[in-house]
Amino acid sequence: MTPLVLIPGFMCDGRLFGPQITRFGRERQVLSPMPSGKSIPAMAQNLLAAAPPRFSLGGLSMGGIIAMEVYSQAPERIERLALMDTTPFADAPENFDIRNRQIADVKAGKLDQVMQEELKPAYLVDSPAKPVLLDLCLDMARAAGPEVFEAQALALRDRASQEDTLRKIDVPTLILCGRQDRLCPVERHELMARLIPRATLEVIENAGHMPTLEQPDQTTAALARWLEET
Repeated sequence: MTPLVLIPGFMCDGRLFGPQITRFGRERQVLSPMPSGKSIPAMAQNLLAAAPPRFSLGGLSMGGIIAMEVYSQAPERIERLALMDTTPFADAPENFDIRNRQIADVKAGKLDQVMQEELKPAYLVDSPAKPVLLDLCLDMARAAGPEVFEAQALALRDRASQEDTLRKIDVPTLILCGRQDRLCPVERHELMARLIPRATLEVIENAGHMPTLEQPDQTTAALARWLEET
């Protein structure tokens, strides 16, 4: 079977896709590399250098932004594409100073504070599992560390729009998001689905920005249907 590459989001690692790696790893090679580089194009180049010759590709949040760039650089290597809780747009101008200040705070030793007070509160819907998932988010951020925070924040700050890339995608594509995603709302995913000729939109109920963990069964089922699509 074709290998599956899943790109995690900002300050996350493969644990973001833990339930999906467990499920799909029984039948195929599944890779979830931490993005490396200080720009989205560099992250895509580095991923392509280490990836199998041809693979199915999924990404969540920043991982979805990188996935769009991977497709732009090497469409012939991508069998199918899944873009989850993400955006094709360049960063909003008002985020420029915010990201710079967050980078400075993290370099000054405030990684936990920035994650807990500014970033994590927007990730998840209220549920009994929320405290455990927030702890996992913080564990992933701590494992990544301040240097990764700076590199990823710079890449997000300086990214280009990918709307033209979406119009050129010619493989089976899953657009997936949590119904209550406040960072990348449903309307943005509806737009993405309209721009991609062979797109299927799946909205996961009772989930925010991390449906892979918040609603793993629903999300895994949607990804299974995508992997089987011809």
